[in-house]
Amino acid sequence: MDSRKQAVSIRMSAADIRSVKRLAERLGVRDSDVIRFAVKVMLGRLAPLHDLGVRGKSLVPVFVESGTDIFRHFELDALRLDSIINQGADPDARVDSDDIQLIAMSGIQQSYAKLRLSSISQNYSQQAKSATAAATDKAGRAGKPGEEDELGNSLRKYLYEKYVYRNNNGGLRSPVELE
Repeated sequence: MDSRKQAVSIRMSAADIRSVKRLAERLGVRDSDVIRFAVKVMLGRLAPLHDLGVRGKSLVPVFVESGTDIFRHFELDALRLDSIINQGADPDARVDSDDIQLIAMSGIQQSYAKLRLSSISQNYSQQAKSATAAATDKAGRAGKPGEEDELGNSLRKYLYEKYVYRNNNGGLRSPVELE
């Protein structure tokens, strides 16, 4: 494996470049240090995605924890997400298509995801309905930013209990078990 560093050219907006420069100045580092940091953080957050052996429910935490950023930046929809998560996965490791749609919707359409979560999850229907009622105004728009966090927490709880914690008496599964 080649361990030499290589120069890479990237296109960035003028606003992003100004932000990188301000951040570097404030931290007392070079612009390139800020960019390398950002790349390393992103690679860490998305690490399971670059391991082609990780498939199915083991990828759920990546998309739940990445929030809306990954969906908006890469313009992911439910069909593409299903392909990324389930392609080549064993039948018992596959993620249900309703849950794939819920993950994709939560990354793009917060208010619709609230309604979908409440209809999918019988175990959490009361909690999700409360969250939906509290976070939606009379016109059906999402409420305050804190209420969107409530949706994220409800979704995270539902998906983790269904795909990550299941079959382990409520304990977190080890990374080996997740693969």
